[in-house]
Amino acid sequence: MQDAFRKQSWLRITFVIIALAAAAAVVISDIRRGQARRKLREAILAELQPVALKNCTVKRFGSANDGGYLMCENLIEPLDTGYSYGVGPNDDWACEVSRRYHVPVHEYDCFDPARPICDGGSLVFHNECVGNRAAYRDSRFFDTLENQINKNGDTGRRVVIKMDIEGGEWESLLAAPDELLASIPQLAMEMHGFDDPRILEALRKLKRNFYLVNLHFNNWSCTRKAAPLPAWAYQVLWVNKRVGIIDPAAPVPAPMSPLNAPDSPTWPDCQLRTPTPER
Repeated sequence: MQDAFRKQSWLRITFVIIALAAAAAVVISDIRRGQARRKLREAILAELQPVALKNCTVKRFGSANDGGYLMCENLIEPLDTGYSYGVGPNDDWACEVSRRYHVPVHEYDCFDPARPICDGGSLVFHNECVGNRAAYRDSRFFDTLENQINKNGDTGRRVVIKMDIEGGEWESLLAAPDELLASIPQLAMEMHGFDDPRILEALRKLKRNFYLVNLHFNNWSCTRKAAPLPAWAYQVLWVNKRVGIIDPAAPVPAPMSPLNAPDSPTWPDCQLRTPTPER
């Protein structure tokens, strides 16, 4: 009987050791995954280092808060047309660009059926979204950036683009040919996310043709989970290297423009700690 008792005791001890080893393996695996995610976020932040241009006069286009985007005003003209991806009930950016430069702006949104109104401007609404291929997804039609520009007869013409499509930008940009991106003078965007490896791939692709000239974090999205990024959504301005002239004497990252404004004027802000230029 004592032998049977000893055998049961050893079995219990063995089971406990196995359970502890399995728990330790899970903890170690979680730590490693957490470290990998942290390294990804650090790599994303390392790519998000805005530079100053010697020939950029910054102007805010669109809304005073959420819906406003910074662009180099003096590098927009000549302009043939604009493209606005992600619209909603109003599209202040598209309206201002259309009225100021007397050009049509193509709007793309397959999630919100609202048709923004722009007195004195020309907005052309398309009930479709931009993606990585031409296909229907849950009855919504998606097409590529290249196809949409081509269908409107704008291939080779001078266009500016605004894009705010809630995370769909990564697949859309990765599907866009470098030749197409190289033809776009300015691309104003809100980017979303911090834990998708495609973010890093897309940022590095954009930097082959563009300078990152502005970086502003959306204070609706502030979260410690994105650290060292202060938020999971951020507005950026990409200026084509063909038209922008980098200022080698300016610090990197460049100080944030005072024309940036909180997306929510009532919520706490969460910007990176970089020098702010004097007004």
